[in-house]
Amino acid sequence: MHAVVTVVGKDKTGIIAKVSTFLAERGVNILDISQTIMDEYFAMIMLVDLSGSSKPLSVLADECAEMGKGIGMSIHVQHEEIFNAMHTV
Repeated sequence: MHAVVTVVGKDKTGIIAKVSTFLAERGVNILDISQTIMDEYFAMIMLVDLSGSSKPLSVLADECAEMGKGIGMSIHVQHEEIFNAMHTV
């Protein structure tokens, strides 16, 4: 199963490292990643494969959101199909 992970917040050193390490420790594989810095804000979107994770999507999403708070970022995880449906006109 694939999911989309979004990370947004004020830019600081180590965001990509912290988020990717956190996901890897949970068996999540990053398939594609895009990030940008707009003025002082960091924005990243990742397509991830959850097939190696033993955690349900809802638990992973809660853990990512909590970890994001700890580093001052907003992190959201959504099933790929829900993300696509929300962004289809």
